[in-house]
Amino acid sequence: MGDLELLLPGEAAVLVRGLRSFPLREIGSGGWNQQHENLEKLNMQAILDATASQGEPIQELLVTHGKIPTLVEELIAVEMWKQKVFPVLCRLEDFKPQNTFPIYMVVHHEASIINLLETVFFHKEVCESAEDAVLDLIDYCHRKLTLLVAQSSRGGPPEEEECQSSTPMQELQKQAELMEFEIASKALSVLRYITDCVDSLSLSTLNRMLSTHDLPCLLVELLEHNPWSRREGGKLQQFEGGRWQTVAPSEQQKLSKLDGQVWIALYNLLLSHEARARYCFTSFAKGQLLKIPEIWERLERENRGKWQAIAKYQLRHVFSPSEQDLRLQARRWAETYRLDVLEAIAPERPRCAYCSAEASKRCSRCQNEWYCCRECQVKHWEKHGKACVLAAQGDRAK
Repeated sequence: MGDLELLLPGEAAVLVRGLRSFPLREIGSGGWNQQHENLEKLNMQAILDATASQGEPIQELLVTHGKIPTLVEELIAVEMWKQKVFPVLCRLEDFKPQNTFPIYMVVHHEASIINLLETVFFHKEVCESAEDAVLDLIDYCHRKLTLLVAQSSRGGPPEEEECQSSTPMQELQKQAELMEFEIASKALSVLRYITDCVDSLSLSTLNRMLSTHDLPCLLVELLEHNPWSRREGGKLQQFEGGRWQTVAPSEQQKLSKLDGQVWIALYNLLLSHEARARYCFTSFAKGQLLKIPEIWERLERENRGKWQAIAKYQLRHVFSPSEQDLRLQARRWAETYRLDVLEAIAPERPRCAYCSAEASKRCSRCQNEWYCCRECQVKHWEKHGKACVLAAQGDRAK
């Protein structure tokens, strides 16, 4: 691995071998949280490996142990939880969490997995090792990109604004909406990497992309709406690296990374020889074309009519932790998110948590948030205070 290591090779292998799928009812449980922490470590190590360009053992381990389908199932499971269970949970009269940190971890889980998949799907052998789960992953990407087009037609992603009267749950729901935009951009990259493999994709996969979903048409709509670009105060901004950045006039004629992903995917789907020449309607082809994605349908079938029961179970057993449990979890996260690792994988200088300007001062208590000046730190304290105290308590518990 690279010079900076979060995991030793032997540790990474143990974590990869232990990856498994969880029922929706167990999302947020102790075992699930442990796997979430393990995935975050694998995610960060994969980014470090890719940045160092010295071999990528995380990707190799996931392929060797056949864990790509497991990651796809976990991705779709948490997507379904957010759509089916989370809204019910928020409507329960007795759901008044003192701390939204445990729920945020579940909401953030989808972003963690899609980020890991984006990092490793650059390699064609990863796409091949996904086997039939690639159909489910294509459906997932299609859902995310369709939502992105719909959102851009309504005026773009929601703005991250301070609201002094917001409750913790309202803040969490707002953060979940903002996270969806970044998840969709990662899904676009994953889809583009899948189209790089048109020479080895099954007939059912090609049919799913070209006929069922008509992905070329959807990709053209993305180019027309260009949801990752906007004008703010007369200046061009582009969404890159998880945030909006102002584009210098000398750079405005250059193709953005996300625009490039769309154009490459279109080329692969419409102009590559393999995508046009491989289709042959034989009896074998008919059987291949009848294959359908299984994960979403299976999970929905297994849990249909149980969404409220799952929400009530998780209210009692998952999302009502004691103060001691919260402190223990904060300590575990402080150990997972090592500052030296976070700084190594950050694409550029940190930004102020309040105004997004380049920051040089870090919160002295929790060491997690950055600020450009004391004034911004004071203004942000009402939002940051609870998380800051919790993180600091976790550090003292070590």
